[in-house]
Amino acid sequence: MANLSYNNGGAARQRKRNTFLSANPVMRRLDSVEEYAENDVATYHGIILKTGLFLIFTLAGMILNLFLLDAFSSGNVVHTNYRGFEIEMYSGEVVALVVTLILAIVFQLVAAFVKSATPVAGSLYCVTQGYFIGFLIFKVLKGYEYIGMLAFAITMVIVLTMLLLYSKGVIKATKKLRTVLFTLVITSFVVSLLAVIASFIPVTRPMIMTIRQNYALSIGFSLFFIIIASLFLICDFDTIDHVVNNRLPKKYEWQAAFGLAFTIVWIYLKVLELLITILGKKKN
Repeated sequence: MANLSYNNGGAARQRKRNTFLSANPVMRRLDSVEEYAENDVATYHGIILKTGLFLIFTLAGMILNLFLLDAFSSGNVVHTNYRGFEIEMYSGEVVALVVTLILAIVFQLVAAFVKSATPVAGSLYCVTQGYFIGFLIFKVLKGYEYIGMLAFAITMVIVLTMLLLYSKGVIKATKKLRTVLFTLVITSFVVSLLAVIASFIPVTRPMIMTIRQNYALSIGFSLFFIIIASLFLICDFDTIDHVVNNRLPKKYEWQAAFGLAFTIVWIYLKVLELLITILGKKKN
């Protein structure tokens, strides 16, 4: 990562940064930081190590889910279908999963907006995401756990490919790219919110259920979000360049690392969901 800025202007480059349109909400605040340090500055090496630490906490969350499967196996049994997989869950598991997803939102917001809390809140966020990933692998994909490793391999290929494209200047984090990503994310959020609301309305519920069960649309949406998340990496790399090349204090490594880990985990989840959809279709 030491040559990220090779074709992007180097440390002395002058660029107009639009923080409002920064793609990654976790990275957004870093783009406006102009604090300069003489010593103890942020480095690529430090950011890579901290990113790895966050990903280790994600793995810890997966292991936690595996060990807690029996602990939450109590209460009424709930039957549901997830992308073609019939799942039998206890009410205790459902409650634990809902609480985990709520905590993930809280920890993400704290890590993004309170920089002093990023090391702890970011780690806890990764644990919650790991717990959810563990649910997908050990509960939904029971008997097909190898899909989790396949998703990991695909995610690493995506990350390394986007890093190569960025370092060679093939794709640049321009204002236009940031604007497009921002627009796509907001549009996707609004559409998703409207779909959730419509699913509770008797008149529109059948239509929403039909759309959700459409195999082609499920594949299309998964690929769409994987592409968006992959392009987020370009903006993440650009922000990391800003942090290192402008000699920001070392404390900002945590936010840069969490922003990168956030995107990598997002890509992994979308890749995993895509593979689950494909496998679910083959099973049925």
